[in-house]
Amino acid sequence: MKTDRRTDGHTGRLLLALLAITALTAVPTHAQYPIAPPAARPLRPMQFPPFQEVRLPNGLQLLVVENHELPVLSVSLALAAGSRYEPAGMEGLAGLVAELITKGTKTRTADQIAERIEGVGASLAAGADDDFFTIGTTVLTDHTELAFDLLSDVLLNSTFPESELELARTRTLSSLRLEQSQPGSLASRYFSQTLYGRHPYGRSATETSVKAITAGAVRNFAGARLRPSGGLLVLAGDITLARARALAGRFLGAWRGVPPVAARPAAPPAAKATEILLVHRPGSAQSNIVVGNLAQRPGDPLYYPFVVGNKILGGGADARLFLILREQKSWTYGAYSGMSRRRDLGYFSATTEVRTPVTDSALTELVRQLRRIRTEAVADSELTSAKGFLVGSFPLSFETPQQIAGQVTRVKLLGLGPDYLRTYRDRLAAVTALDIRRAARATIRPDSSVIVVVGDGQQIYEKLRSIAPVKIVDVDGNAITPADLTPRGGPLPLDRALLTAHTDSFRIVFQGNAVGTLTSSVRLTADSVLYTEVQSAMGAVQTTAVDFNRADLSVARVKQTAQFGPQQTEIEATYRGGRVTSRGQRPQRGGPPQAFQLDTTVAAHTYDENAIHVLLLALPLAPGKSFSIAVIDPSDASTSVLTAKVSGPDSVTVPAGTFRAYRVEISGGREPLTAYVTSEGPRRIVKLEAVGQPVAFELVK
Repeated sequence: MKTDRRTDGHTGRLLLALLAITALTAVPTHAQYPIAPPAARPLRPMQFPPFQEVRLPNGLQLLVVENHELPVLSVSLALAAGSRYEPAGMEGLAGLVAELITKGTKTRTADQIAERIEGVGASLAAGADDDFFTIGTTVLTDHTELAFDLLSDVLLNSTFPESELELARTRTLSSLRLEQSQPGSLASRYFSQTLYGRHPYGRSATETSVKAITAGAVRNFAGARLRPSGGLLVLAGDITLARARALAGRFLGAWRGVPPVAARPAAPPAAKATEILLVHRPGSAQSNIVVGNLAQRPGDPLYYPFVVGNKILGGGADARLFLILREQKSWTYGAYSGMSRRRDLGYFSATTEVRTPVTDSALTELVRQLRRIRTEAVADSELTSAKGFLVGSFPLSFETPQQIAGQVTRVKLLGLGPDYLRTYRDRLAAVTALDIRRAARATIRPDSSVIVVVGDGQQIYEKLRSIAPVKIVDVDGNAITPADLTPRGGPLPLDRALLTAHTDSFRIVFQGNAVGTLTSSVRLTADSVLYTEVQSAMGAVQTTAVDFNRADLSVARVKQTAQFGPQQTEIEATYRGGRVTSRGQRPQRGGPPQAFQLDTTVAAHTYDENAIHVLLLALPLAPGKSFSIAVIDPSDASTSVLTAKVSGPDSVTVPAGTFRAYRVEISGGREPLTAYVTSEGPRRIVKLEAVGQPVAFELVK
């Protein structure tokens, strides 16, 4: 038979390919791909740059970590001037000093300092934690002298301008108010306060303490505490010890002084049987939970097995708390645990945020897992995985000069010893399951822990009582009783004489940008008070009219219309003889408006929810007063009791000017609000804020 030689090569390659495929398919699947990870190789010695240390004549400790791979230098200065050294009643002082120290010197303005450092692609920043005040920068090596020049200038010559202090105070107060609206921040604040008591670690800034801080107090604190003796200057990167000493002598040699010896802090409270502190936050859709106890001091040898054990317990998305509370139970978006190390005594804590209805179940399960890590040996697979992650990821924290400076600074300030970083991975790798259980028993104490729960006490108090004794406070820390959890509206002490006819124009601000307008007016007649409001923003227009009986300011009629694109909703409600009749269309998420018609009774002294703005103008506002206002939604007859807490008056600046205004915090509704109402006549609302949201209404004229 004759063969066509032109196809021999192609046929041969095709045949070989088919044979290869056949051979592969004949091999069992488990032989094609590995089903187990490769065996771990021995640890490579970590190439941590050696550091050199010398004490300068002024008492400053200089530590240099040479790394000439890149032309970059990190400069970090740490001083014993953290919040623990603040005078009582001036909590927040160290933080203000840190914010103001770069805001002007004898020869440079704040803008000039910023322009100089930002002009070389860097920044000069300061901060204060519980123990230490830090200031530093990272620059290219060519700008090393500039870094020392600016650092020494702000340390030796800062003027702490009063104008900058007032701006910083305003920002701090705004942050504090935002924290008061955030359940996570409240939980952290009350946990520290309960855990540490009168020890400085238990104190935190308040509006009162921040307002008490004067320019003199800022300068006195900086002058006394920002002294070189006992401080630590860490230089990491492209520099030699000789050059570092020369620069430190040239720019910081004239810096002298020893900080005053601080009084011995009060001891934290002794451990006692577990008690729950319930921080009542009306209307909360979730509960924030913190469970913990005082734990280790720096240098405790049980720290290493604790780190491995905590990685298994709550150290990430693959840990027990996360997998059980989120993945198995669907109670939360996350649950974690960890150790906070401090110069004195640190603490262990486990945290989670859960839906209100499952608060007790989540807390019970969380505590069960704390007990489990103390009593059961961890599985070999958990131990291997945790150690592999911790040991393998540790070198990632030394990739930049800034990271190196931060790690070395932390080790030195906590007094962890010269071999801490070099031996850290080896000590983690040597941890056994028995070590973890021993460390957990010594560190985690669920039967004598502090438990803080921030949430709606009306819904969760009775459930929490079955777990442990419960103490209740409001968000300001005032003790309240179980009966206080269910506020009841009653007659309001309204003063019609406080109402004046006026028209106000507001701008609507979202994330600092004007996005719309609101116009409101109050008109008085012989028989009625008519409030109207027109709101226009981002393509939506809403008009509201509320007609009050002038005799007692009870609501007579309400009409509200809203137009957003092609959709329109309308509500008309009439209040008479203890009943409300209403009709209209209410908006539905993901669908067209739904028609409704309602005729039902209304409890005495209950107001339409749209009446709140007029009621604020007619209430006898005064610092410390609180009012309970029962309101009804006329579209579905749902009722709630709003709580209006009054503080101030403060200076509030809006486009229309600066006003002295009471701050009225309104909670218990769909969203918490803060209203600023003038303290002097005529009564006007000059600003409205959606708490926790970047939305505000500011008076323009």
